[in-house]
Amino acid sequence: MCFKGTIDPMFSYRHAFHAGNHADVLKHTMLIAMLKHLAGKDAALAVIDTHAGAGLYRLDGDYAETSGEAGHGIVRLQGIKGLAPVLQDYVDAVAGFNAKGGLKVYPGSPFLAQQLLQGRDKLKLFELHPTDARALAGNIAQLEAGRQVAVLQEDGFEGLKKFLPPPSRRAMVLCDPSYEIKSDYPKVAAMMGDVLKRFPTGTYAVWYPLIPRPEAHDLPKKLKTLANKAGKSWLNATLTVKSSKITTDASGATKRPGLPASGMFVVNPPYTLKAAMALALPQMVEHLGQDRNASFELESAG
Repeated sequence: MCFKGTIDPMFSYRHAFHAGNHADVLKHTMLIAMLKHLAGKDAALAVIDTHAGAGLYRLDGDYAETSGEAGHGIVRLQGIKGLAPVLQDYVDAVAGFNAKGGLKVYPGSPFLAQQLLQGRDKLKLFELHPTDARALAGNIAQLEAGRQVAVLQEDGFEGLKKFLPPPSRRAMVLCDPSYEIKSDYPKVAAMMGDVLKRFPTGTYAVWYPLIPRPEAHDLPKKLKTLANKAGKSWLNATLTVKSSKITTDASGATKRPGLPASGMFVVNPPYTLKAAMALALPQMVEHLGQDRNASFELESAG
């Protein structure tokens, strides 16, 4: 563990509501599985995170405790024996940021990625929001990682282009915008179309929410079309934990379900990823499912 110093200066409360939820379990389990394979090669690896957030989040802060989303995610996996190897790797990685036990800190993608990189590898972190970018820079400074990690307050959709292709000709890109604005959906598809022409051999991972919105369900279809047209292999994993239906309680108040499901679409996935996730996804359904609608899908081509 190369993290140094105390974990207390700056944390994002923009993602704090959702840190460690079921979507993070899916996204970060797959991220760790991919990087353990890719960073183990001899040549240098460039890792680019287009929407890095603040990097570290407090699970004992007011926002996280109010939402309780981690309680339906990472917390449910604590102490379980016999987890699939990639799921155990994820649980262990999060535990590594909580040296005194318990779960007070949740590491975002930037910190999980940095822990797996070799000294020759590079990590480029994009975050456009000023508050999150400042928090990210402060949190990353604690790593004392020198030039290995760069924080850029820019639009990641556009900014990643200047790093592709990388000098080593090896790269992995993680794209996980908030999708709070509908324009994020076409931007993701446009980005994928561009990078598959700019650097077709890179590994590209896109997280997306599965919500009752046409754009959300159309995005993986568009990504499949782009990958197939480029002649590239792909893998799509989805995790559903509950129904997406809006209900009414006894008082007549409307009850919205929150995020019921999400997916990760990967172009040029490591060959080890499908088998690893085939073991992990049923366990995610078993331990994170909230009603009888809990399920998963795992499909691939190429």
